[in-house]
Amino acid sequence: MIFSSERSLQAAAAGVMDGRRRWIVYAAGAVLLLAVTQQIASLPTDDLTSSGTWSIALAWSVPILLAGLGGIFSERSGVVNIGLEGMLILGTWFGAFGAMVGGPLFGRLLAGRLPDPIVQALVSEGGPWFGMLLAGIAGGVGGLVMAAAAVGFNVDHIIAGVAVNLMAPGLTRFLSDLHFSDRGGSITQSPAVSGVGDFNLPVLAGGAAFGWKSPDLLGAAEQADVFFLSDLAGVLRGFVFQMSWFTLLAYLMLPLSIFLLWRTRFGLRLRSCGEHPQAADSLGVNVYKYKYYGVVISGALAGLGGGFLAIQLSGLYKEGQTQGKGFIGLATMIFGNWNPLGAARGALLFGFTETLRLRDENAAHGLLLLAVIVMALLLARRLVRRSGRLGTLQIAVAAAAVGFWYINSTSVPNQLPAITPHIAVLVVLLFATSRLRPPAADGLPYRKGEG
Repeated sequence: MIFSSERSLQAAAAGVMDGRRRWIVYAAGAVLLLAVTQQIASLPTDDLTSSGTWSIALAWSVPILLAGLGGIFSERSGVVNIGLEGMLILGTWFGAFGAMVGGPLFGRLLAGRLPDPIVQALVSEGGPWFGMLLAGIAGGVGGLVMAAAAVGFNVDHIIAGVAVNLMAPGLTRFLSDLHFSDRGGSITQSPAVSGVGDFNLPVLAGGAAFGWKSPDLLGAAEQADVFFLSDLAGVLRGFVFQMSWFTLLAYLMLPLSIFLLWRTRFGLRLRSCGEHPQAADSLGVNVYKYKYYGVVISGALAGLGGGFLAIQLSGLYKEGQTQGKGFIGLATMIFGNWNPLGAARGALLFGFTETLRLRDENAAHGLLLLAVIVMALLLARRLVRRSGRLGTLQIAVAAAAVGFWYINSTSVPNQLPAITPHIAVLVVLLFATSRLRPPAADGLPYRKGEG
């Protein structure tokens, strides 16, 4: 029995290592595809693999990542949270408001209670952090409202989520008229607010450490202009170059979420409520309480994403600035198969396409060529495996159509990069449905004592 257990542990460890190696190979292959696309398309700049592009993409992925993580907590508890968009909106408004009033508030409350240098530091730097805190609280309150409706009163989850999405824009518009109109803003936007600083990781991206200016190893490799190696260095440098402290904290939520959901008693109980609530109830788990926990945590994470969008990315609150990122967060959750790491990959895809739309139309046009190359590889794989003829024919026709579009155009509509991830999610839903597994009781009504 002991030897059998040891062999089982070794097999599990080997499976984890194989999975990690597989994803490292996939990531390297994706960078290679971008490098090849860049060379064939003869783009004037290296925007597909430059550290600047990926640094911005990392930042733009944060609101989507936090919304996706929020969706995972909610749906793992068995509640479909369509209201993530409304919770994101609440986070944008309260984040900007907190960043605007946080510094003066610290000054009034702490004057004479703490040393003057500390008070001055909080007044000048504490506003954005207070704004993020307020954004998370506001999103959590939005989640509590939805939980009260969907869990407490057993309202259909979709209807409860839509109600939150309708309530949030009206509430923020009303509050903007009260608090922003007389402070230099308007009914649709706030005054400008400041974010937190950014940093470069020492040695890898040329950051400073204790006054010492370190070398920039990845930057030097990127500037060497060696095919693939420089592209790989540029992408890697983007993850450690000009990163805000908010971005670092947001991505620390990934291991924290994984640990909380899969390594703690709390996570086991929460997930059991999404898989089989009646069985969880029979074992003494308070299903209603854990469903509340899931939705409130979901709202708090979405609120933090909204606060990041307003404070760090935009520098102000503006009506409509979320642009459906709460729904995109749900898409990344599905794209990632209700797993935090999968949601992070989807969020980076969305952030990358959003960055291309903002930076360079020529690079966005290169996405057409990238799509042709990917579909050609899929077509070759299906031909080798002799897969179904209908699916193979569909991919061939799509590749020919996109290739014709690429050859006969020099630019693409500005909306294409924004909808590219949506198309990717639809493709996943069409061709990988058998691999997607939502929680078994996700979205189903629950009443204590009913089988």
